[in-house]
Amino acid sequence: MLRYLEAIEELPRELKGPLVRVLELFREDIAETVKRSDFERFEKTTEENFNRVWKSVEELAEAQKSTEQRLEQFERATEENFNRVWKSIEELAEAQKRTEHRVEELAEAQKKTEEELASLTRTVRNMQKEIGGLSNTIGYELEDSLYPLLPKVLKEDFGVEIEGDLERTFIEYDGGEDEVNIYGKGKLNGRRVHIIGESKAQIGKGDVEGFVKMVKRLGRHLKENILPILVCYTVHPRVETYIKEHHPDIKLYKTFQVKRRVKV
Repeated sequence: MLRYLEAIEELPRELKGPLVRVLELFREDIAETVKRSDFERFEKTTEENFNRVWKSVEELAEAQKSTEQRLEQFERATEENFNRVWKSIEELAEAQKRTEHRVEELAEAQKKTEEELASLTRTVRNMQKEIGGLSNTIGYELEDSLYPLLPKVLKEDFGVEIEGDLERTFIEYDGGEDEVNIYGKGKLNGRRVHIIGESKAQIGKGDVEGFVKMVKRLGRHLKENILPILVCYTVHPRVETYIKEHHPDIKLYKTFQVKRRVKV
């Protein structure tokens, strides 16, 4: 029995308590058997039982050792996995920093672009004003040079007698007004007629359609015959064809034609 107690001392602490209790039970069995004078049989039986118990204890100890080894392996694997995860987190954090830095750069570039775009917009507006002013200047000069010449040409082409001078003016009506580049009154076959004209350096389809809409507005207001004319320095052949096909009532004059006919 003593050798078993010594062996138990070498076992893990978790197994000592149960084995000590088993040995105490064996001692009680021994005492009872001695009283019955059956010591040899009991000793043999006890030895067999104890060997079986001891074998189970050894198996438990081996299982405990295996469990500890597996636990160590699990801890190592867990630590390795954690280290990989942590490394990934650090890489993500670094990538996030780079992204934030890039976003700041883009925001700064966007701000600079907006400032440059605003400056460009101001420049374009100034150019539009200058071009508009230049266009007006050209238009005024065009009109001024043709005002004295058009009455003769209109009389030759339509038989209209112009009353007074042609001029640039505003015509007001209910709900608005229109600026007319070339305006005058006259008589055609004994009936009053209004000369409504538009003058531009170069005329496009958009100019033609805008002029047509203005003539319609003024026609509702004036309620008298209107003679629409367009005057320009130059016009694309396609636009000239467009006027003839879609608005044959509009007379198109080129400045050189007018001046040549009046011999200026």
